[in-house]
Amino acid sequence: MNTEARPTSDSYSETTNLVLPNDANNMNNLFGGQLLKWLDMTCAISAGRHSGRVSVTAAVDDVSFEGSIKLGGLVTSKAHVSRTFNTSMEVWADVWKEDQATGKRTKCNSAIYTFVAVGKDGKPTPVRAVIPVTDEEKGRFDGALRRRQLRLILAGKMKPAEATELKALFA
Repeated sequence: MNTEARPTSDSYSETTNLVLPNDANNMNNLFGGQLLKWLDMTCAISAGRHSGRVSVTAAVDDVSFEGSIKLGGLVTSKAHVSRTFNTSMEVWADVWKEDQATGKRTKCNSAIYTFVAVGKDGKPTPVRAVIPVTDEEKGRFDGALRRRQLRLILAGKMKPAEATELKALFA
């Protein structure tokens, strides 16, 4: 694997889906689980682009459902690797809904996924660093360590005292 750091933009992934009847609930809104599936695919592509490896979902955090997406609407998911650690990558995803009749696009959801790069032996493998360029990318990069530490604390894999970025919250 090439270990040279890459800009965040190299991992950008975008997919668009049409909400069909089998994707909608009895209120004619997109099932949340279907959106998560679409997001998982978009994020997996982003993680794979960055790492150059098969990448598997390790966690899904901070999913927000800020607005419903109607039957017949278009759903565009955009994802990028916001930060890497040893073998894992935080992948940030944003979702826009689009009214086909008017073309109006509205941001309606977001999520943060964690992926782990896997080598040919099926075991986690190191990933290259990511270089944030835009202000938005830099902000997401800066917050990723705190989000990771909090996720590990909540999972019981880290003690609050070990979280360098969160010490002030637990003092």
